[in-house]
Amino acid sequence: MTAPTVPTITLNNGIEMPQLGFGVFQVPDAETTAAVSAALEAGYRSIDTAAIYGNEAGVGRAIAQSGIPRDELFVTSKLWIDSLDYDSAMRGYEASLERLGLETLDLFLIHWPAPASESYLDAWRALTQLAADGRVRAVGVSNFLPAHLDRLAEASDLVPAVNQVELHPALQNRETAEANRRLGIATEAWSPLAQGAVLGDESVIAIAERHGKTPAQVVLRWHLQQGRIVIPKSVTPARIAANLDVFDFELAEAELSAIDGLDRDGRTGPHPAEFNG
Repeated sequence: MTAPTVPTITLNNGIEMPQLGFGVFQVPDAETTAAVSAALEAGYRSIDTAAIYGNEAGVGRAIAQSGIPRDELFVTSKLWIDSLDYDSAMRGYEASLERLGLETLDLFLIHWPAPASESYLDAWRALTQLAADGRVRAVGVSNFLPAHLDRLAEASDLVPAVNQVELHPALQNRETAEANRRLGIATEAWSPLAQGAVLGDESVIAIAERHGKTPAQVVLRWHLQQGRIVIPKSVTPARIAANLDVFDFELAEAELSAIDGLDRDGRTGPHPAEFNG
């Protein structure tokens, strides 16, 4: 089976990012190499990890073993809240590169704004410098709310290329998505399938049956048709491949609206604030 061609999103600095990538949140490092290897074999070329995940080394091993030229891959990692001052952010970037075994990243994000202070502004200065020096192709943020985005806009001329947020049919995060659109920031959905919580919904199942697809494929298609970047996660090779098989059908407007109507403004998975206890 020929791997599908994944469309790209042009970020606000002109860099093209695959619209569908592979996430490794909550995958133990020991399992990460096999999962990422399966994803690369299936045709994924965008891989998303983070320092706090503890599996950057596993991602790096899979990339090294794949033999895929580095310029055909798009690799994202994220800076955790223990490194939000300028110098620590610079060291955090180097540490991520070392664990990944790479010389540069395609996208580097501030993972969480830690809003009790504005230390993310210092981290953003570091990321701005990394981008200016050509040491990372694009920089952005994760889990930033509109107020954090507006504060960054006040303090810096560099607009984040991406804001990665929890977004799925049950939590559509519309205010943040609108702020991203207003500022020219691409919205990237983590937990795009709500960790499976929405896949049993009757309307999603009905749409899937009409198209001869799985509920997961329908939800991913819903994201893609609304212009979002998605990074579904799985450790099962068959599901990894199925999540990429979403480019041979299209949802009708009524079907998109039906899924839009599932918004419950409630989270189904762990919130990033829980990562540090």
